[in-house]
Amino acid sequence: MSSIQKSVRTRFAPSPTGFIHLGNIRSALYPWAFAKAQGGIFILRIEDTDLERSNQASVDVILEGMAWLGMNPDEGPFYQMQRMDRYKQVLAELQATGQVYPCYMSIEALDALREQQMAAKEKPRYDGTWRPEPGKTLPPVPEGVRPVLRFKNPIDGVVAWDDKVKGRIEISNQELDDLVIARPDGTPTYNFCVVVDDIDMAITHVIRGDDHVNNTPRQINIFKALGKEEPVYAHLPTVLNEQGEKLSKRNGAKPVTQYRDEGYLPDAMVNYLARLGWSHGDDEIFSRQQFLDWFDLDHLGRSAAQFDDAKLRWVNAQHLKASDDEQLALWVKGILSQRGIASDDRLPAICGLFKDRCDTLCVLADWVAVFYGDVVPKADEKVQHVTDAVKPALALLVEKLSICVWDKASIALVIKEVLTELGLKMPQLAMPVRVLVMGTAQTPSLDAVLALCEKQKVLERLKNA
Repeated sequence: MSSIQKSVRTRFAPSPTGFIHLGNIRSALYPWAFAKAQGGIFILRIEDTDLERSNQASVDVILEGMAWLGMNPDEGPFYQMQRMDRYKQVLAELQATGQVYPCYMSIEALDALREQQMAAKEKPRYDGTWRPEPGKTLPPVPEGVRPVLRFKNPIDGVVAWDDKVKGRIEISNQELDDLVIARPDGTPTYNFCVVVDDIDMAITHVIRGDDHVNNTPRQINIFKALGKEEPVYAHLPTVLNEQGEKLSKRNGAKPVTQYRDEGYLPDAMVNYLARLGWSHGDDEIFSRQQFLDWFDLDHLGRSAAQFDDAKLRWVNAQHLKASDDEQLALWVKGILSQRGIASDDRLPAICGLFKDRCDTLCVLADWVAVFYGDVVPKADEKVQHVTDAVKPALALLVEKLSICVWDKASIALVIKEVLTELGLKMPQLAMPVRVLVMGTAQTPSLDAVLALCEKQKVLERLKNA
Protein backbone atom coordinates (compact mmCIF):
# COMPACT_ATOMS: atom_id res chain seq x y z
CA MET A 1 0.00 0.00 0.00
CA SER A 2 1.61 3.27 -1.04
CA SER A 3 1.95 6.24 1.30
CA ILE A 4 -0.43 8.19 -0.99
CA GLN A 5 -3.23 5.74 -0.22
CA LYS A 6 -2.71 5.90 3.53
CA SER A 7 -4.04 8.59 5.81
CA VAL A 8 -1.06 10.68 6.90
CA ARG A 9 0.04 10.01 10.48
CA THR A 10 3.06 11.85 11.88
CA ARG A 11 4.63 12.03 15.30
CA PHE A 12 6.85 14.11 17.55
CA ALA A 13 8.81 11.92 19.94
CA PRO A 14 10.95 13.97 22.33
CA SER A 15 13.01 12.57 25.19
CA PRO A 16 12.21 14.42 28.45
CA THR A 17 15.84 14.62 29.52
CA GLY A 18 16.12 18.42 29.37
CA PHE A 19 13.90 21.35 28.52
CA ILE A 20 12.51 21.64 25.01
CA HIS A 21 14.05 24.55 23.05
CA LEU A 22 13.40 26.14 19.66
CA GLY A 23 15.49 23.58 17.79
CA ASN A 24 13.38 20.78 19.28
CA ILE A 25 10.07 22.53 18.70
CA ARG A 26 11.02 23.21 15.07
CA SER A 27 11.28 19.42 14.72
CA ALA A 28 7.73 19.18 16.09
CA LEU A 29 6.36 21.97 13.92
CA TYR A 30 6.89 20.28 10.56
CA PRO A 31 5.24 16.91 11.36
CA TRP A 32 2.37 18.82 13.01
CA ALA A 33 1.98 21.09 9.96
CA PHE A 34 2.25 18.21 7.49
CA ALA A 35 -0.46 16.24 9.30
CA LYS A 36 -2.72 19.31 9.41
CA ALA A 37 -2.05 20.21 5.78
CA GLN A 38 -2.88 16.64 4.67
CA GLY A 39 -5.93 16.20 6.89
CA GLY A 40 -3.99 13.60 8.89
CA ILE A 41 -3.20 12.80 12.52
CA PHE A 42 -0.38 14.24 14.64
CA ILE A 43 0.80 12.10 17.56
CA LEU A 44 2.86 13.05 20.62
CA ARG A 45 5.03 10.30 22.06
CA ILE A 46 7.25 10.81 25.10
CA GLU A 47 10.37 8.62 24.86
CA ASP A 48 11.08 8.33 28.58
CA THR A 49 13.05 5.07 28.77
CA ASP A 50 16.19 6.88 29.99
CA LEU A 51 15.15 6.60 33.64
CA GLU A 52 18.23 8.34 35.00
CA ARG A 53 17.79 11.51 32.94
CA SER A 54 14.05 11.69 32.22
CA ASN A 55 12.05 13.94 34.54
CA GLN A 56 8.54 15.29 34.90
CA ALA A 57 9.66 18.93 34.70
CA SER A 58 10.91 18.32 31.15
CA VAL A 59 7.62 16.63 30.24
CA ASP A 60 5.73 19.64 31.59
CA VAL A 61 7.75 22.07 29.42
CA ILE A 62 7.03 19.92 26.35
CA LEU A 63 3.29 19.91 27.04
CA GLU A 64 3.14 23.59 28.01
CA GLY A 65 5.23 24.71 25.05
CA MET A 66 3.18 22.78 22.52
CA ALA A 67 -0.11 23.95 24.05
CA TRP A 68 1.08 27.58 23.95
CA LEU A 69 1.99 27.25 20.28
CA GLY A 70 -1.34 25.63 19.46
CA MET A 71 0.37 22.42 18.35
CA ASN A 72 -1.82 20.08 20.36
CA PRO A 73 -1.59 16.42 19.35
CA ASP A 74 -4.55 14.56 17.92
CA GLU A 75 -3.42 11.47 19.83
CA GLY A 76 -1.27 11.15 22.92
CA PRO A 77 0.84 11.88 24.76
CA PHE A 78 1.91 8.25 24.87
CA TYR A 79 4.72 7.24 27.24
CA GLN A 80 7.16 4.50 26.29
CA MET A 81 7.58 3.37 29.90
CA GLN A 82 3.89 2.44 29.89
CA ARG A 83 4.43 0.20 26.84
CA MET A 84 7.11 -2.14 28.21
CA ASP A 85 4.88 -5.23 28.04
CA ARG A 86 4.27 -4.59 24.34
CA TYR A 87 7.99 -4.22 23.59
CA LYS A 88 8.81 -7.46 25.42
CA GLN A 89 6.09 -9.25 23.50
CA VAL A 90 7.64 -8.20 20.17
CA LEU A 91 11.12 -9.08 21.45
CA ALA A 92 9.90 -12.59 22.24
CA GLU A 93 8.42 -12.90 18.73
CA LEU A 94 11.73 -11.90 17.13
CA GLN A 95 13.65 -14.25 19.40
CA ALA A 96 11.32 -17.11 18.47
CA THR A 97 12.01 -16.54 14.76
CA GLY A 98 15.78 -16.42 15.32
CA GLN A 99 16.12 -12.71 14.48
CA VAL A 100 17.25 -11.81 17.98
CA TYR A 101 19.86 -13.67 20.01
CA PRO A 102 21.44 -13.47 23.46
CA CYS A 103 24.97 -12.07 23.65
CA TYR A 104 27.09 -12.79 26.73
CA MET A 105 30.07 -10.64 25.84
CA SER A 106 30.99 -8.56 28.89
CA ILE A 107 31.42 -4.80 28.76
CA GLU A 108 35.11 -5.29 29.51
CA ALA A 109 35.52 -7.72 26.60
CA LEU A 110 33.61 -5.39 24.30
CA ASP A 111 35.78 -2.43 25.32
CA ALA A 112 38.92 -4.45 24.72
CA LEU A 113 37.65 -5.48 21.27
CA ARG A 114 36.99 -1.85 20.36
CA GLU A 115 40.46 -0.79 21.50
CA GLN A 116 42.03 -3.48 19.30
CA GLN A 117 39.95 -2.42 16.31
CA MET A 118 40.81 1.26 16.73
CA ALA A 119 44.50 0.40 17.13
CA ALA A 120 44.25 -1.45 13.82
CA LYS A 121 42.47 1.61 12.33
CA GLU A 122 39.27 -0.37 11.93
CA LYS A 123 35.74 0.84 12.64
CA PRO A 124 34.86 -0.23 16.20
CA ARG A 125 32.01 -2.72 16.08
CA TYR A 126 30.70 -5.88 17.65
CA ASP A 127 32.35 -8.88 15.97
CA GLY A 128 29.41 -11.33 16.11
CA THR A 129 30.98 -13.69 18.67
CA TRP A 130 27.57 -14.83 19.93
CA ARG A 131 25.72 -14.56 16.61
CA PRO A 132 24.30 -17.99 15.75
CA GLU A 133 25.07 -19.21 12.24
CA PRO A 134 24.65 -22.61 10.57
CA GLY A 135 27.62 -24.81 11.47
CA LYS A 136 29.01 -22.31 13.97
CA THR A 137 29.89 -23.42 17.50
CA LEU A 138 29.14 -20.73 20.07
CA PRO A 139 31.31 -20.23 23.18
CA PRO A 140 30.14 -21.86 26.40
CA VAL A 141 27.58 -19.72 28.24
CA PRO A 142 29.31 -18.12 31.25
CA GLU A 143 27.72 -18.63 34.63
CA GLY A 144 25.94 -15.77 36.35
CA VAL A 145 26.02 -13.45 33.32
CA ARG A 146 22.79 -11.85 32.14
CA PRO A 147 22.96 -11.41 28.37
CA VAL A 148 21.91 -8.49 26.23
CA LEU A 149 19.70 -9.25 23.24
CA ARG A 150 21.10 -8.34 19.84
CA PHE A 151 19.23 -7.91 16.58
CA LYS A 152 20.53 -10.17 13.82
CA ASN A 153 21.26 -7.53 11.20
CA PRO A 154 21.46 -8.70 7.56
CA ILE A 155 25.06 -9.25 6.44
CA ASP A 156 24.65 -8.58 2.74
CA GLY A 157 22.95 -5.92 0.64
CA VAL A 158 22.17 -2.30 1.37
CA VAL A 159 19.58 -0.35 3.30
CA ALA A 160 18.20 2.45 1.13
CA TRP A 161 15.54 5.09 1.37
CA ASP A 162 14.51 8.24 -0.48
CA ASP A 163 14.77 10.94 2.15
CA LYS A 164 12.40 13.87 1.55
CA VAL A 165 15.16 16.30 2.52
CA LYS A 166 18.46 14.59 1.76
CA GLY A 167 17.48 12.55 -1.28
CA ARG A 168 18.56 8.96 -1.89
CA ILE A 169 20.60 7.42 0.95
CA GLU A 170 22.17 3.96 0.80
CA ILE A 171 24.04 2.22 3.62
CA SER A 172 25.78 -1.13 3.23
CA ASN A 173 24.64 -3.70 5.77
CA GLN A 174 28.30 -4.56 6.26
CA GLU A 175 28.64 -1.13 7.94
CA LEU A 176 26.09 -2.11 10.59
CA ASP A 177 26.84 -4.48 13.43
CA ASP A 178 24.25 -6.40 15.44
CA LEU A 179 22.44 -3.79 17.50
CA VAL A 180 21.70 -4.32 21.19
CA ILE A 181 17.91 -4.09 21.42
CA ALA A 182 17.45 -5.21 25.03
CA ARG A 183 19.65 -4.57 28.06
CA PRO A 184 20.66 -7.29 30.58
CA ASP A 185 17.64 -6.40 32.74
CA GLY A 186 15.36 -7.00 29.76
CA THR A 187 14.44 -3.36 29.07
CA PRO A 188 14.41 -2.61 25.34
CA THR A 189 16.62 0.07 23.77
CA TYR A 190 15.71 3.19 21.83
CA ASN A 191 15.97 2.00 18.23
CA PHE A 192 13.78 -1.03 18.89
CA CYS A 193 11.10 0.85 20.85
CA VAL A 194 10.85 3.48 18.11
CA VAL A 195 10.07 0.87 15.47
CA VAL A 196 7.44 -0.90 17.56
CA ASP A 197 5.83 2.45 18.36
CA ASP A 198 5.84 3.58 14.73
CA ILE A 199 4.24 0.29 13.67
CA ASP A 200 1.58 0.29 16.40
CA MET A 201 0.76 3.96 15.80
CA ALA A 202 0.68 3.45 12.01
CA ILE A 203 3.14 6.30 11.43
CA THR A 204 3.38 7.10 7.70
CA HIS A 205 5.96 9.93 7.79
CA VAL A 206 8.87 10.38 10.20
CA ILE A 207 10.02 14.01 10.11
CA ARG A 208 12.90 14.53 12.53
CA GLY A 209 16.36 16.01 13.02
CA ASP A 210 19.25 14.75 10.94
CA ASP A 211 21.04 13.57 14.09
CA HIS A 212 18.81 10.49 13.61
CA VAL A 213 20.09 9.63 10.12
CA ASN A 214 22.48 7.01 11.52
CA ASN A 215 19.60 5.33 13.35
CA THR A 216 17.43 5.06 10.25
CA PRO A 217 19.09 2.06 8.50
CA ARG A 218 18.99 0.09 11.74
CA GLN A 219 15.33 0.93 12.22
CA ILE A 220 14.46 0.04 8.61
CA ASN A 221 16.03 -3.40 9.07
CA ILE A 222 13.92 -3.96 12.20
CA PHE A 223 10.80 -2.92 10.25
CA LYS A 224 11.67 -5.52 7.61
CA ALA A 225 12.33 -8.20 10.24
CA LEU A 226 8.83 -7.57 11.57
CA GLY A 227 7.37 -7.77 8.08
CA LYS A 228 6.31 -4.13 8.03
CA GLU A 229 6.81 -1.29 5.56
CA GLU A 230 8.96 1.54 6.85
CA PRO A 231 7.55 5.10 6.85
CA VAL A 232 8.65 7.95 4.62
CA TYR A 233 11.63 9.73 6.19
CA ALA A 234 12.55 13.40 6.17
CA HIS A 235 15.66 14.35 8.14
CA LEU A 236 15.80 18.05 8.96
CA PRO A 237 19.07 20.01 9.03
CA THR A 238 20.36 21.23 12.38
CA VAL A 239 19.32 24.60 13.82
CA LEU A 240 22.41 26.63 14.76
CA ASN A 241 22.69 29.37 17.35
CA GLU A 242 23.89 32.87 16.51
CA GLN A 243 27.51 31.75 16.95
CA GLY A 244 27.08 28.96 14.38
CA GLU A 245 27.02 26.15 16.96
CA LYS A 246 24.27 23.56 17.27
CA LEU A 247 21.37 25.08 19.18
CA SER A 248 21.30 23.34 22.54
CA LYS A 249 20.93 23.98 26.25
CA ARG A 250 24.71 23.89 26.56
CA ASN A 251 25.01 26.55 23.85
CA GLY A 252 22.58 29.05 25.32
CA ALA A 253 19.21 27.81 24.10
CA LYS A 254 16.21 28.78 26.24
CA PRO A 255 13.14 26.71 27.11
CA VAL A 256 10.40 27.43 24.58
CA THR A 257 8.12 28.49 27.45
CA GLN A 258 10.51 31.33 28.23
CA TYR A 259 9.57 32.97 24.93
CA ARG A 260 5.96 32.86 26.06
CA ASP A 261 6.94 34.55 29.31
CA GLU A 262 8.96 37.18 27.42
CA GLY A 263 5.88 38.24 25.47
CA TYR A 264 6.18 36.51 22.10
CA LEU A 265 2.99 35.64 20.23
CA PRO A 266 2.35 31.97 19.43
CA ASP A 267 1.54 32.68 15.77
CA ALA A 268 4.72 34.74 15.43
CA MET A 269 6.77 31.87 16.83
CA VAL A 270 5.12 29.45 14.39
CA ASN A 271 5.87 31.88 11.54
CA TYR A 272 9.52 32.29 12.59
CA LEU A 273 10.15 28.59 13.23
CA ALA A 274 8.52 27.65 9.93
CA ARG A 275 11.14 29.71 8.09
CA LEU A 276 13.99 27.90 9.90
CA GLY A 277 14.20 25.24 7.21
CA TRP A 278 11.19 25.75 4.94
CA SER A 279 10.11 28.48 2.56
CA HIS A 280 7.22 29.59 0.40
CA GLY A 281 8.82 31.81 -2.20
CA ASP A 282 9.96 35.04 -0.59
CA ASP A 283 7.14 35.19 1.95
CA GLU A 284 8.49 36.20 5.37
CA ILE A 285 5.33 37.06 7.29
CA PHE A 286 2.32 34.78 7.11
CA SER A 287 -0.53 33.56 9.26
CA ARG A 288 -0.83 30.12 10.80
CA GLN A 289 -3.54 29.23 8.28
CA GLN A 290 -1.42 30.37 5.34
CA PHE A 291 1.44 28.21 6.63
CA LEU A 292 -0.82 25.16 6.82
CA ASP A 293 -2.26 25.89 3.36
CA TRP A 294 1.22 26.16 1.85
CA PHE A 295 3.24 23.55 3.76
CA ASP A 296 4.65 20.49 2.05
CA LEU A 297 7.79 18.38 2.35
CA ASP A 298 9.11 19.41 -1.07
CA HIS A 299 10.24 22.84 0.11
CA LEU A 300 12.21 21.81 3.17
CA GLY A 301 15.72 23.23 3.07
CA ARG A 302 18.85 21.10 3.00
CA SER A 303 21.14 23.57 4.75
CA ALA A 304 21.41 24.25 8.45
CA ALA A 305 19.26 27.17 9.62
CA GLN A 306 20.63 29.80 11.98
CA PHE A 307 18.63 31.27 14.82
CA ASP A 308 18.55 35.09 14.80
CA ASP A 309 17.10 36.82 17.85
CA ALA A 310 16.72 40.17 16.05
CA LYS A 311 14.79 38.49 13.21
CA LEU A 312 12.53 36.75 15.71
CA ARG A 313 11.75 40.07 17.42
CA TRP A 314 11.01 41.65 14.03
CA VAL A 315 8.64 38.84 13.07
CA ASN A 316 6.96 39.14 16.46
CA ALA A 317 6.56 42.89 16.00
CA GLN A 318 4.83 42.36 12.64
CA HIS A 319 2.36 39.93 14.15
CA LEU A 320 1.79 42.17 17.14
CA LYS A 321 0.97 45.13 14.90
CA ALA A 322 -1.50 43.01 12.94
CA SER A 323 -3.19 41.59 16.04
CA ASP A 324 -6.73 42.45 17.04
CA ASP A 325 -6.80 45.00 19.86
CA GLU A 326 -9.23 42.95 21.93
CA GLN A 327 -6.97 39.89 21.70
CA LEU A 328 -3.93 41.96 22.62
CA ALA A 329 -5.83 43.29 25.61
CA LEU A 330 -6.49 39.75 26.86
CA TRP A 331 -2.80 38.86 26.65
CA VAL A 332 -1.62 42.14 28.20
CA LYS A 333 -4.21 41.88 30.96
CA GLY A 334 -2.60 38.60 32.01
CA ILE A 335 0.85 40.22 32.15
CA LEU A 336 -0.48 43.18 34.13
CA SER A 337 -2.19 40.82 36.58
CA GLN A 338 1.14 39.08 37.19
CA ARG A 339 2.55 42.51 38.05
CA GLY A 340 -0.31 43.23 40.42
CA ILE A 341 -1.85 45.87 38.12
CA ALA A 342 -5.61 46.00 37.57
CA SER A 343 -6.82 47.25 34.18
CA ASP A 344 -10.18 48.50 32.86
CA ASP A 345 -12.16 48.89 29.65
CA ARG A 346 -9.60 51.35 28.23
CA LEU A 347 -7.15 48.48 27.73
CA PRO A 348 -7.98 47.49 24.11
CA ALA A 349 -7.72 51.10 22.93
CA ILE A 350 -4.42 51.61 24.77
CA CYS A 351 -3.02 48.43 23.21
CA GLY A 352 -4.16 49.60 19.79
CA LEU A 353 -2.45 52.96 20.23
CA PHE A 354 0.92 51.56 21.30
CA LYS A 355 1.21 48.23 19.46
CA ASP A 356 2.98 49.75 16.44
CA ARG A 357 6.01 50.67 18.56
CA CYS A 358 6.38 47.37 20.44
CA ASP A 359 8.09 44.10 19.56
CA THR A 360 6.82 41.97 22.46
CA LEU A 361 3.76 41.84 24.68
CA CYS A 362 5.96 42.67 27.67
CA VAL A 363 7.11 45.91 26.03
CA LEU A 364 3.48 46.71 25.26
CA ALA A 365 2.57 45.97 28.87
CA ASP A 366 5.29 48.42 30.00
CA TRP A 367 3.57 51.20 28.05
CA VAL A 368 0.11 50.19 29.26
CA ALA A 369 1.22 50.11 32.89
CA VAL A 370 1.84 53.87 32.74
CA PHE A 371 -1.92 54.40 32.40
CA TYR A 372 -2.65 52.47 35.60
CA GLY A 373 0.17 53.39 37.95
CA ASP A 374 2.49 56.16 39.05
CA VAL A 375 4.88 57.87 36.63
CA VAL A 376 8.43 58.97 37.35
CA PRO A 377 9.69 61.14 34.46
CA LYS A 378 13.13 60.31 33.10
CA ALA A 379 15.44 62.76 34.85
CA ASP A 380 17.42 63.80 31.78
CA GLU A 381 14.29 64.32 29.68
CA LYS A 382 12.65 66.36 32.44
CA VAL A 383 15.66 68.66 32.67
CA GLN A 384 15.73 69.03 28.89
CA HIS A 385 12.04 69.63 28.24
CA VAL A 386 10.33 70.83 31.45
CA THR A 387 12.02 74.25 31.61
CA ASP A 388 10.97 77.43 33.43
CA ALA A 389 10.16 78.95 30.04
CA VAL A 390 7.45 76.36 29.31
CA LYS A 391 5.81 76.32 32.75
CA PRO A 392 3.37 79.18 31.96
CA ALA A 393 2.17 77.17 28.97
CA LEU A 394 1.72 74.10 31.16
CA ALA A 395 -0.29 76.16 33.68
CA LEU A 396 -2.54 77.45 30.91
CA LEU A 397 -2.96 73.95 29.55
CA VAL A 398 -4.02 72.68 32.99
CA GLU A 399 -6.53 75.52 33.25
CA LYS A 400 -8.12 74.75 29.89
CA LEU A 401 -8.02 70.95 30.26
CA SER A 402 -9.75 71.12 33.63
CA ILE A 403 -12.94 72.40 31.95
CA CYS A 404 -12.51 70.40 28.76
CA VAL A 405 -14.73 67.53 27.58
CA TRP A 406 -12.42 64.49 27.85
CA ASP A 407 -12.14 63.16 24.32
CA LYS A 408 -9.46 63.27 21.64
CA ALA A 409 -11.04 66.02 19.53
CA SER A 410 -11.66 68.34 22.47
CA ILE A 411 -8.16 67.81 23.88
CA ALA A 412 -6.64 68.51 20.45
CA LEU A 413 -8.58 71.79 20.31
CA VAL A 414 -7.32 72.86 23.76
CA ILE A 415 -3.71 72.11 22.80
CA LYS A 416 -4.14 74.19 19.64
CA GLU A 417 -5.59 77.09 21.66
CA VAL A 418 -2.60 77.10 24.05
CA LEU A 419 -0.12 77.02 21.18
CA THR A 420 -1.90 79.90 19.44
CA GLU A 421 -2.23 82.09 22.53
CA LEU A 422 1.44 81.71 23.50
CA GLY A 423 2.93 81.54 20.01
CA LEU A 424 4.50 78.09 20.55
CA LYS A 425 5.17 75.25 18.16
CA MET A 426 3.79 71.77 18.93
CA PRO A 427 7.09 70.16 20.11
CA GLN A 428 7.67 72.99 22.62
CA LEU A 429 4.49 72.00 24.45
CA ALA A 430 4.08 68.35 23.52
CA MET A 431 7.50 67.21 24.72
CA PRO A 432 7.20 68.46 28.33
CA VAL A 433 3.59 67.23 28.54
CA ARG A 434 4.65 63.75 27.40
CA VAL A 435 7.51 63.69 29.90
CA LEU A 436 5.26 64.68 32.80
CA VAL A 437 2.26 62.53 31.88
CA MET A 438 3.96 59.43 30.39
CA GLY A 439 7.47 59.66 31.83
CA THR A 440 9.14 59.95 28.42
CA ALA A 441 9.18 62.38 25.49
CA GLN A 442 8.57 59.64 22.90
CA THR A 443 4.90 58.64 22.63
CA PRO A 444 2.17 58.45 19.98
CA SER A 445 -0.01 61.47 19.17
CA LEU A 446 -0.41 63.61 22.31
CA ASP A 447 -4.17 64.10 22.05
CA ALA A 448 -4.74 60.35 21.62
CA VAL A 449 -2.52 59.55 24.61
CA LEU A 450 -4.14 62.11 26.90
CA ALA A 451 -7.65 61.02 25.90
CA LEU A 452 -6.88 57.52 27.17
CA CYS A 453 -5.44 58.77 30.47
CA GLU A 454 -7.63 59.55 33.46
CA LYS A 455 -8.33 63.26 33.43
CA GLN A 456 -7.47 63.83 37.09
CA LYS A 457 -4.13 62.01 36.74
CA VAL A 458 -3.17 64.18 33.75
CA LEU A 459 -3.96 67.38 35.64
CA GLU A 460 -2.04 66.22 38.72
CA ARG A 461 1.03 65.22 36.72
CA LEU A 462 1.08 68.53 34.81
CA LYS A 463 0.75 70.46 38.08
CA ASN A 464 3.86 68.68 39.36
CA ALA A 465 5.97 70.50 36.80
